[in-house]
Amino acid sequence: MLKVVKFGGSSVANATQIKKIKSIIESDSSRRIIVTSALGKGKNQESKVTDLLFLLYAHLEYGVDYINTFNTVKERFLKLKNDLNLNYDIESEFDKLNTEVNSRTQKDYLISRGEYFTAILIAEYLGYDFVDAKDLISLNYDGTVNYELTQKNTLKVLETKGKIVIPGYYAKAPNGLIRLFSRGGSDLTGSIITKVLEADEYENWTDVSGIYVADPKIVKDPDRIKNITYDELRELSYRGAQVLHQESVIPLKKLGIPIHIKNTNNPEDYGTKIANTHDDHKNIVTGIAGNKNYTSFNITKNSARPIVNVLKDVLNLFIRYKLNIEHIPTGIDTFSVIIKTKDIKDLYFDLINEIRNVEGIINLALEDDISLIAIVGRKMSHIPGVAGKIFTCLGKNKINVKIIAQASTEISIILGVSNNDYNEAIRLIYREFND
Repeated sequence: MLKVVKFGGSSVANATQIKKIKSIIESDSSRRIIVTSALGKGKNQESKVTDLLFLLYAHLEYGVDYINTFNTVKERFLKLKNDLNLNYDIESEFDKLNTEVNSRTQKDYLISRGEYFTAILIAEYLGYDFVDAKDLISLNYDGTVNYELTQKNTLKVLETKGKIVIPGYYAKAPNGLIRLFSRGGSDLTGSIITKVLEADEYENWTDVSGIYVADPKIVKDPDRIKNITYDELRELSYRGAQVLHQESVIPLKKLGIPIHIKNTNNPEDYGTKIANTHDDHKNIVTGIAGNKNYTSFNITKNSARPIVNVLKDVLNLFIRYKLNIEHIPTGIDTFSVIIKTKDIKDLYFDLINEIRNVEGIINLALEDDISLIAIVGRKMSHIPGVAGKIFTCLGKNKINVKIIAQASTEISIILGVSNNDYNEAIRLIYREFND
């Protein structure tokens, strides 16, 4: 049995949290591969180390005095070293780093030092070997992971090292330089290593006991999701359920390796397990998630030109402007294109003008302040009346549904409502299926 175990920033925020990690690791001998984020916010820390390093780089870039920010980062690590009674000479490492940093310092290298130093200290505390992520994970020129080389590197390291700690969030580019993943990328590091080792499970430890059925900021004390499929998680993550980096699911889905989200502060909690299939049959709706602030381009064409031709011309404009499309509801002579409002902020009038000039379009109306809500459940397609229950509960409470769409896999129903109705709509749907 082999588990790859990733600890997020809140789990490694200070010595108290890292002592919890040691207990977790020692309770299960299969937890031999550890991936760590950089020091996060703790009880007495107002900022994540990664945020401080971004600020430090901005100071360097614009010629602003950086030393106070640099010393704040340094002190965080010095305190951790002293609190855990470690031997690693991190003072000298920071003194060396201080002589290296200037306006020409590679941004990704500087930011990655948060994970790098965190992993070194945790490795010493656990009695594990530190292995730099750049010596394991290799990228192609297009930024994708070179899985063949990464697997070769990782298996070679494990020939001599049985228990290792790896810094998350970065890898090695083909030119040998450090390259960061997007924020939250330590999740991706863990899934990549899990894939190349074909481990039995990927544990992701954070500060919550799994994924909630709905946002706790909207629904008071929502239930937690015990088991969820990869497909359901992708739907919820895309709509705003932020527990895992979206891309971290992709490497493991094909291999069917489960991901288990656990709580560092309550390790006995079951958490949420993500797998290709689950046998439980408790809830019709697995989860509800959404986002505000979408714009709908509502287009009417003349009856002479086929809708597929008009639609093709319009979509080519969105492609040219590099806009991500959320939904395209269609009718006989009408269709809508829904995108995030913020994405068109700087090209609003240019895009409108070009759409109006498309052959066959006789009217274009825009509607802002739309929220999209996804109701997700792998069993919804087998149970009649789910959509009816949703629309009935919203209608009784005078919430107008502007958009309706159902995924071809029938695991989700997407609704569009006014921004003003967003929170209440989620609360009503939650109560309909969970009370």
